[in-house]
Amino acid sequence: MPTSTLLPLLADGEFRSGQALADALGVSRTAVWKQLTKLAEESGIVIERVRGRGYRIPGGLDLLQRDAIEQRLSPAAAALLADLQLLDNVDSTNAHLLRAAEQGAQRGLACATERQSAGRGRHGRQWVSPYACNIYLSLLWRFDQGAAALEGLSLAVGVAVARALAASAVSGISLKWPNDILHKGAKLGGILLEMSGDAAGPCAVVVGVGLNVAMPAAAASAIDQDWTDVATVTGDGAPGRNALTAALLNELLPLLAGFAEGGFASWRQQWQALDAFADARVVMSAGSVKLAGVARGVDERGALLLETSGGIQPVYGGEMSLRGDSQ
Repeated sequence: MPTSTLLPLLADGEFRSGQALADALGVSRTAVWKQLTKLAEESGIVIERVRGRGYRIPGGLDLLQRDAIEQRLSPAAAALLADLQLLDNVDSTNAHLLRAAEQGAQRGLACATERQSAGRGRHGRQWVSPYACNIYLSLLWRFDQGAAALEGLSLAVGVAVARALAASAVSGISLKWPNDILHKGAKLGGILLEMSGDAAGPCAVVVGVGLNVAMPAAAASAIDQDWTDVATVTGDGAPGRNALTAALLNELLPLLAGFAEGGFASWRQQWQALDAFADARVVMSAGSVKLAGVARGVDERGALLLETSGGIQPVYGGEMSLRGDSQ
């Protein structure tokens, strides 16, 4: 009995009897009980059982729904979207699309999932991915020009995510170089770009976006930095996961379609307007090497401009992180 057939029956948060669930699925009540027990153990979903009333998921679930996403797509995004794969569980949406790229999948393929068993951020860090709580979205795009033409793409993606959030009435967003989405200094989301193919020629790029929407406290205990989620930022007016997914696609697909022609230069001003560390004293870290200075925005290639006693120098990606002096 797949999760994708059982959970929608409980997604509204109302009680359903074991017999009603069994009848709807064509299985025994024992099979329903076993599957719900397994779901609670593996996914962390709270499933309440009350004798005489049945089962329910308190508060319900905001499950991904194709129609709810596609009906919110702009004409431009709909034309660029080759396919939208909605998965129940996957190791990583980025890994899933990298495998698809190796098998010849074309640009415009998107993948979103309810849960990731091995979600990851930069430098292989774990990305906490509880079931049906947040957004785990990846997009595959193909470029002909190679890696050099993609400089600054991750920063442009950050701007696109901020624009999608603003369109969803989530305000106060800022960006931390090179790939963090912040709200009042707390991490709301992150970006991970991965490439396959020829670094000097045709290549496939997978753009991954993780966005905290309604992070449960039990899952949050595994996060090792200050964080927030859309529900906390917006309160009762929080947009749903389907609306947010559509908003992201509406911004990301046109960005990817036009980036090879315009590059990061056309996004630079927007990024700098959202820079969380503009003119702040910072420390750049690369392994055991640390370099202190003042952040002065980014250049046309997306490199961080760091002012030190020796002048302003560009700092590129790789294994670097940005932290305040006090951290």
